[in-house]
Amino acid sequence: MLEDLRTLLMRDWLENNALVGVEKIELASSDASFRRYFRAATRHCSRIVMDAPPEKERLDAFIKVAGLIRGVGVKVPEIYQHNLEDGFLLLEDFGDQSFFKNAGVFPDSFLYQGALDSLFQLQSAPSLQKAALPNYDEALLRRELAVFTTWFLGELVDRELPQTLWEALQQGLVDSALCQPVTFVHRDYHSRNLMVLPDGQPGLLDFQDALLGPVTYDLVSLLRDCYRTWPKPQVAAWVNAYWQRLSDAGIIDCTPEVFRQWFDWMGLQRHLKAMGIFSRLHLRDGKPSYLADIPRTLGYVTEVCGDYPQLAAFAEFLLSDIQPRLKEVLNA
Repeated sequence: MLEDLRTLLMRDWLENNALVGVEKIELASSDASFRRYFRAATRHCSRIVMDAPPEKERLDAFIKVAGLIRGVGVKVPEIYQHNLEDGFLLLEDFGDQSFFKNAGVFPDSFLYQGALDSLFQLQSAPSLQKAALPNYDEALLRRELAVFTTWFLGELVDRELPQTLWEALQQGLVDSALCQPVTFVHRDYHSRNLMVLPDGQPGLLDFQDALLGPVTYDLVSLLRDCYRTWPKPQVAAWVNAYWQRLSDAGIIDCTPEVFRQWFDWMGLQRHLKAMGIFSRLHLRDGKPSYLADIPRTLGYVTEVCGDYPQLAAFAEFLLSDIQPRLKEVLNA
């Protein structure tokens, strides 16, 4: 099997090129891409080995963004050695205690204040705002929204959204995203990619797709997490406090009400895309566990649509047609 060949190739690189004496190696995790992560135990320490097949994944982006983030004082794994030809990295081991796994173990105010502090560092560091990273432009926003119509509507629930309604919704979401101040965007700043470290700072993972884009993108990823739900008053308090922080720093110049709409509509774009990705992971990649996260994500979408009269028609489509159909699919 290809996986067996990759593992043998990885062991050979570790022992004969990286000169790492591995006593035990086991799968640590796999994510929503083609990457896998192994935990390699040596006599003195533990390391993580990223397995990223070069025909599927690019390691140069991971290395570049890791350096940018580390340069502003936010924690990312140290890269000890790399093999770009075969697609392997030897990384610092941040352990296996993510924010997601530690829900209720540590005070949420402690963990999430640290995450908000690190996010502010990323969004306020001049070096990151000037970094040579791709822009979150209209073409990319529309490609991401197409994942929703193709994989969730078309493939998973077999429903079609009226074209005029979809075009109006797309244009509204794109316009809202593009009118926001542009900052560094991690793109997956949520509880499964934030690790609990001994010094109290969060450790960031899965940052290789970073871009320059809307200021609310990572905030909504964190506070309207597809894997964890927060009470609405708590989310509102965090959003208002973060608006004040950005305002005081001169990063934004808008009212709290405008910022909240940016946040809500950015969440719509992200959550529609996520529903499409979860559907694709199940249907194309054989990863059905992500289906369990669709109802929560759809709940965010319907909740936000209910707060804006201009989204009422889309809310009605979701409530009357999509929610019942989704229940049928998930219970089949």
